[in-house]
Amino acid sequence: MNKKLSKKELKDKYNINMWSEDKIALFQDTLLKWYDLEKRDLPWRRTSDPYKIWISEIMLQQTRVDTVIAYYKNFLTSFPDINHLAEADDDRLLKVWEGLGYYSRVRNMKEAAIQVVTHHDGIFPDNYEEIKKLKGIGPYTAGAIASIAFQQAEPAVDGNLMRVLSRLFEIDIDIAKPASRKVFEAVMYHIIDQNRPGDFNQALMDLGATICTPKNYDPSISPVKEFNASYVNETYLNYPIKSKKKKKKIVNYFAVLVQNDKGEYLLEKRHEDRLLANMWTFPLIEEEMISRDSGWKSFEDTDLYELNDLKKDLLMRYVKKKYSLNINLGIHSSGKISHVFTHLHWNIYAYRASTRNSIEAIPSNCEWVHETKFNDCVFPVLQQKIWKSSQEITLL
Repeated sequence: MNKKLSKKELKDKYNINMWSEDKIALFQDTLLKWYDLEKRDLPWRRTSDPYKIWISEIMLQQTRVDTVIAYYKNFLTSFPDINHLAEADDDRLLKVWEGLGYYSRVRNMKEAAIQVVTHHDGIFPDNYEEIKKLKGIGPYTAGAIASIAFQQAEPAVDGNLMRVLSRLFEIDIDIAKPASRKVFEAVMYHIIDQNRPGDFNQALMDLGATICTPKNYDPSISPVKEFNASYVNETYLNYPIKSKKKKKKIVNYFAVLVQNDKGEYLLEKRHEDRLLANMWTFPLIEEEMISRDSGWKSFEDTDLYELNDLKKDLLMRYVKKKYSLNINLGIHSSGKISHVFTHLHWNIYAYRASTRNSIEAIPSNCEWVHETKFNDCVFPVLQQKIWKSSQEITLL
């Protein structure tokens, strides 16, 4: 698709009524005046450094703004420029990112930093197409960097902006479908302010974050309500059009908190080709791994807060086989921990165990670590949830 579709093509193909040039200019002026008065004061808006803007945009993906601010400042203290990021120690990098989740993002950032150092002499590229070639950077992030750092009239289209545009133009396109983004980009190329493209993109972001929200939306308080076709026509409850996501696959796990006679816990470093790669967790044992060989029926809908004799025996055997440890296993869980990934929903039942075999040969990717040393390990949020749950008093 030609990203700069004509107004006629937008109308004929997608039934989108694009405004006149005068109306576009008035909209730009109205939106930017509101933004100048009401914009959120965020640390990454006080710079035009593409490196810093890039860091903020990656962090803001699937993370709340108020959560990102502290991480952003700490990250830049640890890795103040692209060269520092390219040379970063992997464990230190993951530790600085710890708690933000979606760890592939920060791994991609390091790879992108190496690309910039290797192919661009350490200078962040100032061209949209070159920016988009960097690892982990898609059209939205490339558009955000190009417009905010380099004042190029490139749209930054994400779900937030598609929601705003859907209501402004009554766009009858499913925003959940990846192909839809191209249509919204085509609309944006018509209305984006050529002189202040970065501010224009950020103004629409702020509009979507503060007024044109997914829920409890009141278009009557919008600074651009006169331009909003869905408000004028009283159809705003119909937009955006968004199909429901597929139900996430539910996977059940046991987290076994094995403590030795020195008070240390068994931690396992996750393999690099699995979720939570290269991060430390208590042993996580998938229900399917046990039931597959034992004939134990899947317990997806079963209460696992307590182990019967069969389940206890199977778990102890599995730990003996995989970790070379004889354990004493409690039968009461400290609780169920839920953790959601993009396509998976994990239910984890945490159980405490003890062993005297701390000198036995455990797998090479495992270590005995005292809780006072946990801060030295790179823990995913899931591990933090499990540990917190194990410390809480339970009525079970």
